[in-house]
Amino acid sequence: MANVTLYTTSWCPFCQRLKKALNRTNTPFDEIDVEQDSEAAAWVESVNDGNRVVPTVKYSDGSTATNPAASEVRAKLEELG
Repeated sequence: MANVTLYTTSWCPFCQRLKKALNRTNTPFDEIDVEQDSEAAAWVESVNDGNRVVPTVKYSDGSTATNPAASEVRAKLEELG
C-alpha cells in the first residue's frame, strides 16, 4: 500500500498529468476512480466543499490536497517518510 491515494477520473487531463509525473519518478500511489466508486466520490465532495474535484490526493496521515503538483506530492511523501 502506498502512502498516497489519488482520487481521479479516466477523462480528467489534470489526473493524467499527475499520474504521468509520479510514474516518471517511480513514486508509488494507489488510485481510485470516483466514477466507479460512489463512496470515494462522496468523500472527495466532503473535502472539497461539496464539489467533485479531481485529482484529490489523500495522504497516509489523513491530510489532503486538491490538484497538487507532482513535486508537492513527492515533498509530502518525503515528509511522511
